[in-house]
Amino acid sequence: MSDSRSSGILMAVSSLPGPYGIGSLGAGAYAFVDFLARAGQRYWQILPLVPPGDGASPYMSPSAFAGNPWFIDLDQLVEEGLLTRQEADTARWNSPDRVDYGWLARTRMPLLRRAWERSRTLPSPADAPQLDWLEDYAAFAALHEQLGSGWQRWGADAVPDPERMDFHRFVQTAFYRQWFALKKYANAKSVRIMGDIPIYLSADSVEMWKQPELFQLDGDGRLKAVAGVPPDAFSEDGQLWGNPLYDWQGNREGVFAFWRRRMNWCARLYDAVRIDHFRAFHTYWSVPLGAASAKQGRWLPGPGMELLDALRQAQPQLELIAEDLGDLDEQALAFVRGSGIPGMKVMIFAFDPHTESAYLPHNCHGDCVVYTGTHDTPTFVQWLNEAEPEQAAYARDYLRLRAEEGLGWGVIAGAWATAARLAIAPMQDVLGLGADARMNAPGTMGDHNWSWRVRAEALNDHVAQRLRHLNHLYRR
Repeated sequence: MSDSRSSGILMAVSSLPGPYGIGSLGAGAYAFVDFLARAGQRYWQILPLVPPGDGASPYMSPSAFAGNPWFIDLDQLVEEGLLTRQEADTARWNSPDRVDYGWLARTRMPLLRRAWERSRTLPSPADAPQLDWLEDYAAFAALHEQLGSGWQRWGADAVPDPERMDFHRFVQTAFYRQWFALKKYANAKSVRIMGDIPIYLSADSVEMWKQPELFQLDGDGRLKAVAGVPPDAFSEDGQLWGNPLYDWQGNREGVFAFWRRRMNWCARLYDAVRIDHFRAFHTYWSVPLGAASAKQGRWLPGPGMELLDALRQAQPQLELIAEDLGDLDEQALAFVRGSGIPGMKVMIFAFDPHTESAYLPHNCHGDCVVYTGTHDTPTFVQWLNEAEPEQAAYARDYLRLRAEEGLGWGVIAGAWATAARLAIAPMQDVLGLGADARMNAPGTMGDHNWSWRVRAEALNDHVAQRLRHLNHLYRR
């Protein structure tokens, strides 16, 4: 992480404004980069770009490398002659505040198929990126369409349809042409992109299908155990995620090679990366398959510093952030500190009026990233409204919150004033939004998760100048 003080905004691509039912890599993304530049923000932190899994979660993906087709900008496909304006207009959806994933699932891929059919009569684009993982993913996606989910049922003789494979090649090439152009634009505006690596993958993923030896499986190819976390601040029963666990002990060389490949890919996509559930590199929670809850799991040793050293050696220029939240014991905390990778301090966890907290602004040292909140927490205004009265009162007193200033601006000022070299706020906190704008409630499923969107008019010069003023005030 840079030695200079800087700041940034957390907002998912899906949350960007636009007319097609979900944020995209088009005009709304470029306008948001312009907003960040006007606001003096150096980082745009996003959520994973991968195709979503169950419940639209980008942390349960069928691929570590593929991009989410729903993010493809349809207007660019019109400009390239791959869609007509009338066809693109059929994808307009009046949902400025929420993503309707059900509607997207029914309508978006048929439209992209029309674009693909026209692309077959045109020369390949000169700027088509090299994607060394594409053939495996195209085969997996094609078989998924042909035979349904659950690759274990496909059989070893299953053959993907060549035309379906070609369609998925087209989709991924279109996605990454647009993504690399957007990243180039952001970097030219001095905005750095911070990506997010979900540490685990879905059991129904191309990696499980093509490289089952990377995971903890029994002799019949079934999962031995699954991922989760024990009870913590997010859940009294823990969280039973259900993802496959890496076979760190049985196939260390193979899993390390996969992670080096993954980090090399991230270095092409991003300027910095937040490693989700970082503590699993030290110890990971293993829950027996079929367990009723995550409480039945146990801690097992992860790959340790050896893997981190290998990843940093592979891509030394890529900035790394450790998601080190949750109930970490002393050994796990020492591992994070010893890694030299900045951890996270989240302010809504700070305000216990009776005890000292490592998350209080006066304890946020330089080598950390301070957040007002994350995609998994309530917005700050929601937390303030729902917290225990003593906690809320302490936060109001500590941060000197004033209604006339705006409660979101008060907590941002508190984060920006810390010694942390990087401070980040979700866009929801910048706008002072409440419970309706929460991005995700861990351990729950429903239409509310992952669906919040910002309106274009909220990204205005008044908001940008207030952020720029805070940057000047606190020398960020």
